[in-house]
Amino acid sequence: MPLNRRTFLGTSAAAGAGVAMAGGVAVPAEAQDRGHGRPPKRYSFTVMGTTDLHGNVFNWDYFTDKEFDDKAHNDVGLAKISTLVDQVRAEKGRHNTLMIDAGDTIQGTQLSYYYAKIDPITAQRGPVHPMAQAMNAIGYDAAALGNHEFNYGIPVLRKFEEQCEFPLLGANALDAKTLRPAFAPYVIKRMRTPHGPDVNVAILGLTNPGIAIWDKANVSGKMVFPGLEEQAAKFVPRLRSMGADVVIVSAHSGTSGTSSYGDQVPYVENAAALVAEQVPGIDAILVGHAHLEIPEYFVENKETGKKVVLSEPLKWGQRLTLFDFDLVWEKGRWVVERAGSKVLNSNTVAEDPKITGLLADEHKKVVAYVNQVIGTSTMAMTTAEAAWKDEPIIDLINVVQAETVKAALAGGEYASLPVLSQASCFSRTAQIPAGDVTIKDAAGLYPFENTLEARLLTGAQIKDYLEFSARYYVQTAADVPVDTAKLTNADNTPDYNYDAVSGLTYDIDIAKPNGSRIVNLSFEGKAIDPAAQFVLAVNNYRASGGGNFPHVPGAKQLWANSEEIRNTIIAWVQAKGSVDGSQFASVDWRLTRDGKPVF
Repeated sequence: MPLNRRTFLGTSAAAGAGVAMAGGVAVPAEAQDRGHGRPPKRYSFTVMGTTDLHGNVFNWDYFTDKEFDDKAHNDVGLAKISTLVDQVRAEKGRHNTLMIDAGDTIQGTQLSYYYAKIDPITAQRGPVHPMAQAMNAIGYDAAALGNHEFNYGIPVLRKFEEQCEFPLLGANALDAKTLRPAFAPYVIKRMRTPHGPDVNVAILGLTNPGIAIWDKANVSGKMVFPGLEEQAAKFVPRLRSMGADVVIVSAHSGTSGTSSYGDQVPYVENAAALVAEQVPGIDAILVGHAHLEIPEYFVENKETGKKVVLSEPLKWGQRLTLFDFDLVWEKGRWVVERAGSKVLNSNTVAEDPKITGLLADEHKKVVAYVNQVIGTSTMAMTTAEAAWKDEPIIDLINVVQAETVKAALAGGEYASLPVLSQASCFSRTAQIPAGDVTIKDAAGLYPFENTLEARLLTGAQIKDYLEFSARYYVQTAADVPVDTAKLTNADNTPDYNYDAVSGLTYDIDIAKPNGSRIVNLSFEGKAIDPAAQFVLAVNNYRASGGGNFPHVPGAKQLWANSEEIRNTIIAWVQAKGSVDGSQFASVDWRLTRDGKPVF
């Protein structure tokens, strides 16, 4: 039986962790047992892994309402993954495989949003979450918690956990009062071999400490999230003492060793490689969170010198990781002789009709929902160039946010202060068409479930904020041709960590080094007063420290809203009836080099 959360919380981890059964067959061996002349006992098995599925079941983009496609012609979704899994099981033997995930499962598409908010799984006699249905049908053995699991609140997560036929693991998701794991920390699977001795495979789940910042409103006072290395060092020796022959970590944490929240939390966000390096006794780590593709990466443990294999399959079900383990029986126990990994591409197979048929009704409901018309637009707007130009479509986000904050502060102490607003280009393919505007158009423009806040900042702090944001651009000399494909994402800064701020004007001189790029910063035609006070309309992710932007997390909160910004945009469009970009579009910022505009 997999570890039950209630059982675990009532007993020790050693007593609470259950053992699941699976079968297996031997791999023929040619080597001879040392000194005995007998072939040694050998066994091989495969662990398949996904991560950052983000609500993708079908190979479908609900934001464009058509089949998913990108420049590399990747495909997405669990229906594709299911076909790959069936192929691997047919090749290896069903009972010689395990299937795990590294988190970020229930947020990201309109399919997952619909069953969290529109027809919620938490309702009395509510539906079963599509991700639970699909993962149950595929036959997952375990999944680590991702940070986005907490976006809809703990009740939705607990209901999803209840609906899954496999444990959700989080050894470093602790109850804030007892400091004991609030979810199963691990599960042990028993692989049966024809030699008599079974192979005990322990799967330890670790999640991201950034949850304490990014979902503070949902977890504060309820859960705490210590570092991955700390909890791995606690649990791996315990698992070995319990008889684990193989230890696999499923970690919702990248390999870079960096953090986007600075020193706000004393733990590393992307710590998977550090776990491999610092904690002895780990054989493999399924990596998540970073949305990168890492087929095979070895990290040497500092204490033992043993190499640990790490792999991260590409997000949304675009890839499936395969960890292959070869074991040999030595001195009365199974020993990992070799471990390696690779990834399979889901665009090489068709969707599994078992999965698409299972969730056909849910898919149709969501397609109908996202195609509801909420208004019209007098002009077409797109984010195609919004990463380097001030585009009307980003102005739309900012005008909605600024008007919402102004209305909320009206008649109060801060009503007379100017309201600025920040927004990011979350997707370079979002568009508002001329003519009918639908829910999917608004959802594509703002795909995250962020809410809106108002924070009090000074002119000097606003400048610091903009300087930090401007690190997004690669320093480019004035006499060098500009290639937009190489202009952005400096130092791997993602698009969502570049903010444009409306309500003032400024230039970003990309010929200058970081920290001195913001020039001609003005408010109402005059140089900004460093001591002047401003209200910044800002999303809760940024306000809680996401991206590690300066000043905002510590700034005074003047107002906060529980309504998602996306829904606020939808309601704004519905109230207006017709969106006229010419009424709010303005060029507030531009890229320059030595004072000359880049575009």
